[in-house]
Amino acid sequence: MRHYEIVFIVHPDQSEQVSAMIERYRNIVTARNGQVHRLEDWGRRQLAYLIQKVHKAHYVLMNIECDQETLDELEHAFKFNDAILRHLTLKMDEPVTAPSPMMREEKAKSAPQPAEEAKETTLAT
Repeated sequence: MRHYEIVFIVHPDQSEQVSAMIERYRNIVTARNGQVHRLEDWGRRQLAYLIQKVHKAHYVLMNIECDQETLDELEHAFKFNDAILRHLTLKMDEPVTAPSPMMREEKAKSAPQPAEEAKETTLAT
């Protein structure tokens, strides 16, 4: 089985259904003896350009291990789901389980306040 990284963009009007979509795609992979190594919901983000007159969309990243038939089924599901604006599948050499740069960036935004306070305390003494 090969390793793949998949990013798909969901129409913002369908953001409530993203968790159901993720579960459906996860079931497709696991039902055929595949594995989901990493699953990240990046949330609603600004698009670089308009897609179907939409400025923002919901991003999801999946790193999976599956065979070609399973990948074809996923691609087919993406193509015929009107809520998915775009999708991209990349073949990877090995499974990726570490947080993506997008998630590291979000964690850094939410956690710098305690780190800055520690620096200020260290500098004050």
